[in-house]
Amino acid sequence: MQEWWRARNPWFGRVFRTFVVLVFTLGATSAAGRWQPGAHALTPAGAAWLVATVLTLLVVHRYPLPVFVVTAASAYAFYASSEPGGPVILVPTIALFMLTRRHGPVLAGWVGAGVLVAGYAAHVITTRSFAIAASAGVFVVWLAAVIGIGTAVRYQFAALAARREQVAEHRHRLAEQERLQIAREVHDVVAHSLAMINVQAGVAAHVADRRPEQAKEALLNIKAASASALNDLRATLAVLRSGEDKAPTPSLAQLSELLDHARAAGLEVRLHGDAGEVPAPVAAATYRILQESLTNVVRHATGAQHVDVHLERHPGALVLTVRDDGRATTAPTPGHGLRGMTERAAALGGTVRADVTEGGFEVRAELPVKGES
Repeated sequence: MQEWWRARNPWFGRVFRTFVVLVFTLGATSAAGRWQPGAHALTPAGAAWLVATVLTLLVVHRYPLPVFVVTAASAYAFYASSEPGGPVILVPTIALFMLTRRHGPVLAGWVGAGVLVAGYAAHVITTRSFAIAASAGVFVVWLAAVIGIGTAVRYQFAALAARREQVAEHRHRLAEQERLQIAREVHDVVAHSLAMINVQAGVAAHVADRRPEQAKEALLNIKAASASALNDLRATLAVLRSGEDKAPTPSLAQLSELLDHARAAGLEVRLHGDAGEVPAPVAAATYRILQESLTNVVRHATGAQHVDVHLERHPGALVLTVRDDGRATTAPTPGHGLRGMTERAAALGGTVRADVTEGGFEVRAELPVKGES
């Protein structure tokens, strides 16, 4: 709750920081006026001077450079006055640190060097002497230390920001991959089932009066296809509800069922070859690509009656070819189905080619089988 409140009220941290520095500076300077040898108590004018200097920290996050220059000059003049010494140097230290974090060590180094040179010039003018005490080297060390610490913090925050961006990008990429995977699964299940249901419904409506037995068979096919689609959709939606991998994983063991659905839609489907034993991801991709290919034949292949499905094993690869005899004359426009097939193959390092051939349309998918050569 506190972190949320501070995020909604960024001035809280700035005011709190300034208040702490103000209390510490006034308290330490007042104590120095009492305990330093030869010093007198902090005057009201000196206290106002310190308050004005410290209050510039309220805007140091927006104007670190001018705040550093002003507070450095104010601190120099305060130490040169008759007021007691104190930790007012803390104010330009914070400003220099913020300047380094925001603009980098190069600019902070040049500005800091300029402030030191200006301080030395003021020393020469006020004392009419070019001599400089050995203790002045402390300011050089101070400048280098503050810039060094500010640079380290700057790089640390930059590294943290880069890691956050990488994590966010990784999460976004995973979410996008999951979204596409679910979209492909839903599309494959719904498109295939609805295409088969549509064909069977048309058959049932056409023969309902003349051949009721055939109409009954078509309705039973509709019932089976819709039941299968509902089961797959429930399992796929379970992924969205629970976040667990419970999506249905088709395999080539269900190949005959898939071909029977296409045959029930009026196609003569002939299977050539055998995939043999392949890894589960390859089997699932092969099943879905074949499913989408048959769906496209039912939906888009004008006059198609025959479909030849070829499964060929090559060294390190499984090749699926689906060819129909529909009257296709132009290349297909890539839709969700073709994109889904391409994405499935690409995820395994394979390829999908779909194009018009002599006497029909052909889909050819080449999927690598790891562990074979």
